[in-house]
Amino acid sequence: MKAITFVTQKGGSGKSTLCINLAIAAQEAGRSVCILEMDRQATISDWAEHRSAATPEVAQIDAPQLEAVIKNLAGSAYEYVFIDTPGVDSPGTLSAIRAADLCIIPCRPTPADLRAFKPTLAAIYRLDKRFAFVLNQTPPRSYRIRDAADGLAVLGVLPDVNIVMRNDHQDAIGLGQGVTEYNPKGAAAEEIRRLWTWIERRTQASLESRTTEKLKKGIKNVKAA
Repeated sequence: MKAITFVTQKGGSGKSTLCINLAIAAQEAGRSVCILEMDRQATISDWAEHRSAATPEVAQIDAPQLEAVIKNLAGSAYEYVFIDTPGVDSPGTLSAIRAADLCIIPCRPTPADLRAFKPTLAAIYRLDKRFAFVLNQTPPRSYRIRDAADGLAVLGVLPDVNIVMRNDHQDAIGLGQGVTEYNPKGAAAEEIRRLWTWIERRTQASLESRTTEKLKKGIKNVKAA
């Protein structure tokens, strides 16, 4: 099982909506997914209450519960657990980063958002976790997108797709759906599918890298013995 944590200390970045839409895209790609919600605003839990489908399973948890829940899920049939964090600096946020195989940092192309992720990035560096920025809620066209992408690319990994602010996102959430369910052939759905494909490849690459590192350490220990 792989854990993907959605984290940023800037409220209004669209973190919960992105988490929901990617979870649905992952399901449609044949992956089994559950969502752990640590944000007390409960956007995802409210969405789940309005949803007719039984999946993905959503559970709202507190920071002290996270480690035990992750251990229990490791023995389950879930391939992915998505962790939605509060938009504030907290022990729970650090716990969620620590549990992650990959951290996703949503960021709007605004000066406030580009400043706000710095504490999040510092925590990710400190805990030595893999991460990727996602330009989220972007205008269809603007010089801000290019400038923000250039700046973020210097600091870390950035996928080749950004999520444009489109009505389909909010309309889908209001109906308890993902954007790929609400309008499967729409531009918003295509962007989310492309982003999920990129994230899954990135997650797999990080696991392969960790496996290689463990093998190297094991060989080194054998030689030393």
